[in-house]
Amino acid sequence: MNHVLIYPIGATEACAFAGAFLEQSGFHLTDHPTPEVTHLLLDIPSFAADGSLRNGGSLTDALERLPAGITVIGGKLNHPSLTDYPVLDLLQDPVYLARNGAITAECAPRGARPPRSPVLPDTPALVIGWGRIGKSLTKLLSGLGCPVTIAARKPEDRAMAAALGYKAVDIQRIPGILPDIRLLFNTAPAPILDSSVLDGLSRCIKIDLASSPGLNGCGVLYARGLPGQYAPESSGGLIANTIVRHLREGTI
Repeated sequence: MNHVLIYPIGATEACAFAGAFLEQSGFHLTDHPTPEVTHLLLDIPSFAADGSLRNGGSLTDALERLPAGITVIGGKLNHPSLTDYPVLDLLQDPVYLARNGAITAECAPRGARPPRSPVLPDTPALVIGWGRIGKSLTKLLSGLGCPVTIAARKPEDRAMAAALGYKAVDIQRIPGILPDIRLLFNTAPAPILDSSVLDGLSRCIKIDLASSPGLNGCGVLYARGLPGQYAPESSGGLIANTIVRHLREGTI
């Protein structure tokens, strides 16, 4: 493996933990820009809506202080300043996404514990979506004693969920079963339910975990980025392990 010097400029706890884990793995880090830097580590995801870094800084300014051609590591790296730079976008890495989905699922029940919330065992739950997060969350909730129903568009997804012992319904049937649901988790990044359906569910805790909102109504909790909020050490470890894997494979 060639000389590696990583410059982390992320502001999140997860990025700090990632740096610590990388050092424990034997990689060198620096806390300031130098001509020897080979990799720039950003937060995951890396940018705010206005294109600035999540820590409020400017990517262009950061790159101007670093050698040309360094590898930039982050998430959602579709930034115009990166056109001529090699990148590692962790949010395009299938292994990272699968493991991050599992961490997200483990964190999700914490968002379902506001004051006067139902205890989890025996609480009817609905999980919308049968992707990475939906599968992990369904398994976790079932293990906690929740009777879980899965709602999915694709017949093959409903068939697989049913084969694993879960009740599965078409998304179109959701309004008919909602009166009995006390915990509603959406993982589908597309409009699913609006205020005409959700606003009357005063006894139901509604949590949207999707990258693009699928629930729109009164009382919806939008809980994106849960690994960084509730499990920054695990999130940082996953970031570090993904970087180490790519470094050892020679892909960055």
